Amino acid sequence: MRLSHCGNPFRLFGWTLTTILLMAVLFALRAEQAPVILYKLCLVTAGAVLGYWIDRALFPYARPHTQIGSVTVFWALLMIRRAVIVFACILGLTLGL
Repeated sequence: MRLSHCGNPFRLFGWTLTTILLMAVLFALRAEQAPVILYKLCLVTAGAVLGYWIDRALFPYARPHTQIGSVTVFWALLMIRRAVIVFACILGLTLGL
């Protein structure tokens, strides 16, 4: 089943492969840093998930995907709002712990 809003599932494949290769090199050179890197990755991921759910809780009737047919500027502002909330959560978790 292909969802129309998902786009190309392989569009970030190059970046994903580059990240995996760089992490493999880093783990080979500095294996003692592996737990720190994994901990930081967990914080960033948790911040992104937390930010998404905070946005949904604060603005239940202004979700970006429900406003696709509306004015483009309004839709862009909804996306920027969500990005700022997610960014704040990621920054708060990564700097605060």
